[in-house]
Amino acid sequence: MVCLVADVSGRRWTISWNLSAGVFHALSAVPRATWHAADGASVMPEIAIVGAGFIGLASAAALMRDGHRVVLFDPSGVGQGASFGNAGTFAHYACIPVNNPSVFRDLPRFLLSNQSPFRLRWGYLPQLAPWLTRFLISSLPRRYEASAAALAALLGRAQDGYAPLLAQPELARFVRPRECLYLYSNAASFDAAQAALGLRSKLGVAFDVLAGNDIRALEPSLAPIFERGVLFKDSWHFSDPQGFLQALYERLAAQGLKLERSSVSAVQPSADGATLTVDGVARRFSHAVIATGARSAQFARQCGDAVPLDTERGYHVRYPGAQQLISRPVGWAERGFYMTPMSDGLRVAGTVELGGFNETRNRALLDLLTFASKRALPTLATPDNHWLGFRPSLPDGVPVLGRSSAGARVIYAFGHQHLGLTLAGISGRIVADLVAGRAPPLELAPYAATRF
Repeated sequence: MVCLVADVSGRRWTISWNLSAGVFHALSAVPRATWHAADGASVMPEIAIVGAGFIGLASAAALMRDGHRVVLFDPSGVGQGASFGNAGTFAHYACIPVNNPSVFRDLPRFLLSNQSPFRLRWGYLPQLAPWLTRFLISSLPRRYEASAAALAALLGRAQDGYAPLLAQPELARFVRPRECLYLYSNAASFDAAQAALGLRSKLGVAFDVLAGNDIRALEPSLAPIFERGVLFKDSWHFSDPQGFLQALYERLAAQGLKLERSSVSAVQPSADGATLTVDGVARRFSHAVIATGARSAQFARQCGDAVPLDTERGYHVRYPGAQQLISRPVGWAERGFYMTPMSDGLRVAGTVELGGFNETRNRALLDLLTFASKRALPTLATPDNHWLGFRPSLPDGVPVLGRSSAGARVIYAFGHQHLGLTLAGISGRIVADLVAGRAPPLELAPYAATRF
């Protein structure tokens, strides 16, 4: 006989299996979060997290701090996808969404110029059209300002969200506290950015504006082509984003985190938990967290929410041994990328290509990254590595954080676009607060899946 006792709605129920007779007795389902073995020992039910990138692992860390048992599902393993190939920047200043009023002026030029960091695969346009329509609507001034305020509210808490993780020396060793530098190679571009810089300042972002001589004093290896720059205070970067995630996973695994490299095809919420279909097998959990980035829309649909999630294809190239050329992340506004010194070389990451999950790499964008980075740093040699990844992109540029419509025990944490690394800690805290029934640190209505 195997016996469990569960607390349900303030009463205790017995669930037993007579293994020899094959008899099962269950008096009730168990919506509460604490189980008891027959000897009285308390056992927490498992929480499933789908996705083992920055958001998934940070959510696991926050849940485990609350004492929960967690299972991660990701067929690719830890820290792959967009979590692997990003620019590594802690961009707490990035409250200006891509969808902003200037898009109406700039979009035709972006689409037609062979020097543009923004590309559209025209064959994908029919599928993209509904998303693109919402994107343009979200670029209207009032909606754009609301999106910026929503992002700023999260970003203003991003450092606090990371504090429990970076208190661990084996994780803090990946942090490089060098402020990010964002550069403009012509005065017209800098002038056009004044409205966005003003909004950043209004929303609490601190920065210094630099002239050409100031830029060269900070980073003497840069070519003298940059006229103005912005230095974002208190920003930093990871020397190895994937290494950080691997170290975090190993720390959590030592505390009991499970990782299954299995595919989840369905999530079914209920009043007392969630059923996941894992490699074709139904499995029950007390809660499910959807943190699968660009591939989260199918799970949201299964949980009653039609979220207009699409992908931004992003690229990077790596220059081995060139990380000493600059001391900090350096962005080039007109070319849409960052150059970041990392432990294995200089990573040049960025660009936006709207084209779905097509795995074919756009050689023109890789060439653009290579050509432009060599123009910025003339002593660069030849990149030895190219990468393509899929960022989750919502038309208003704001992530989805909150409960599903079909069941409160399925929690969304996806759609962070360019900010998954930056917002991982605070997103994980919000997930843990929702599971625990605590009030999150900010109002979640701007991030609800039902806002569209």
